Amino acid sequence: MQRPWYQLDNEKDVPSPGLLIYRERVVENISRMLAIVAGDVSRLRPHVKTHKIPEIVAFHIERGITRFKCATIAEAEMLATAGAADILLAYQPVGPNVQRLVELIQKVPKAAFSIVVDNERSIRDISDALSKARLKLDTFLDIDCGMHRTGVLPDQRASELYGLLARSPGLRAAGLHAYDGHLHETDPALRARNCELALAPVLALRAELRKQGLSVPRIVAGGTPTFPFHARREAEVDCSPGTCVLWDYGYSSRLPDLEFLHAALVLTRVVSKPGTNRVCLDLGHKAIASENPHPRVHLPQVPDAKFVMHSEEHLLIETPEADSFEIGQALYGIPWHVCPTVALHSEAVVVTGRKAEQQWNIPARARRLTI
Repeated sequence: MQRPWYQLDNEKDVPSPGLLIYRERVVENISRMLAIVAGDVSRLRPHVKTHKIPEIVAFHIERGITRFKCATIAEAEMLATAGAADILLAYQPVGPNVQRLVELIQKVPKAAFSIVVDNERSIRDISDALSKARLKLDTFLDIDCGMHRTGVLPDQRASELYGLLARSPGLRAAGLHAYDGHLHETDPALRARNCELALAPVLALRAELRKQGLSVPRIVAGGTPTFPFHARREAEVDCSPGTCVLWDYGYSSRLPDLEFLHAALVLTRVVSKPGTNRVCLDLGHKAIASENPHPRVHLPQVPDAKFVMHSEEHLLIETPEADSFEIGQALYGIPWHVCPTVALHSEAVVVTGRKAEQQWNIPARARRLTI
């Protein structure tokens, strides 16, 4: 039988559980991402919450992608340190994080930072902090386009908030931010239609704001599932895919129209065989994201695996093929949700060809770097 693409020549040297990142596949996914926007890097603002790794940021920059999106101050600092020119913190800073943001802007003056806001209190608090520091920051109004997690509905209240933002010292109106993370229908035609319905009120709001004489330079829209649809829009709409750089089994099984490659796997080993048809792996909650129901990982070598128990250090499966697995045998898993899986690991083993050659630290999994 042909060896599977993911199997390492030197797997015996790689500790488990561990995160594997396949270098060539990451680079290929970036190429496929660029192809969707016809090579126009000005349309891209990839989200780094998936990987949190400066070396992967460098791969983007090598292809001319210099604008990024992130969710934490640590991710923003990682991006700035890695040489990103334009960094959108798409998670409204509150409390001490407002001052941390000010300190980061002062520490890395060469980078252009921007933020999102969705309420009057945050607009005033952030405006005050920036004004005191004699700074001015591009600011997007976060719009709730259907996910109902953050943002303000695109109605009269949104218009009033955008006007306040535009008048606030320390802030510069940069446009609208609309994340449609609730759209992940398997049927691409249905997903495309729902994407259009979700963004239509946002576009109408932009038209109304411009009618009032307000500057609305850009809209930052979508994530990976709706990326191809936003890529067809006008140049003033930025696309911010994230998961596609590493890809995971959750998206690949639900979104077959998106042809990205699995580039991050977990290496696990058989640690026990407690009874008939049972195999215990060292792939507990601490090594694979466990916020979703099973399957939390796809085991291509055990396609019939039934997930019996999952705890901090152990994953117990049932399979009729249990007798064929030996204690210490390595297995490979494709995470169902790769973003929080990466955040569980302090470093990743980098695979080139079929060989694990080096390690990359994952600095932005931390809550704090230097600020």
